[in-house]
Amino acid sequence: MTLSGAVFGGGFCDAPVESARAFRTAMSALARPGEIGVMGGVHPPAPMSVAAGILVLTLCDPDTGLYLAGDMDTPEVRDWVTFHTGAPLVSANQADFALGRWQALLPLAPYRIGTPEYPDQSATLIAEVAVLEPSGAVLSGPGIRDSALLSVPDVAALRANAAEYPLGLDFFFTCGDRLAGLPRSTRVSEE
Repeated sequence: MTLSGAVFGGGFCDAPVESARAFRTAMSALARPGEIGVMGGVHPPAPMSVAAGILVLTLCDPDTGLYLAGDMDTPEVRDWVTFHTGAPLVSANQADFALGRWQALLPLAPYRIGTPEYPDQSATLIAEVAVLEPSGAVLSGPGIRDSALLSVPDVAALRANAAEYPLGLDFFFTCGDRLAGLPRSTRVSEE
């Protein structure tokens, strides 16, 4: 197997500092559903967005399986992820993390939602969306003062996921250099 120069580039320049900053931004997004954060400084291969690339670099490692859905499953993306994180590429039902456009990640049923004894053993989906803005669905729950708005791709699927709480999936939505988090504890309704 020959690796192109693009595989070696595009990651963090100062990994300890940049990954710590990115981790803080990611956890803040999950702690404050509906707030949109901005990330930068990496150049992942297309079609992966900057924010999705940073999440992969920050959250994935040799002990976390990553599922690449749809058009994210390219040789360039596979090589980049393998070189920069060492994360094993797995099927949807084995994934700790999954990356893809929303439609490619569906259906949600194959992903692990945890067990009553270990609800934390569930998957986190990184869903690339065309639009990410504070409008659309109404969010409520932990980390939200009264309510927040977020342009989520599928209110019904996210409402069904929240109904599984404390089991269920957690989500990051990414668009360019922007991201928002949606933990399973967040209730989602129509505006």
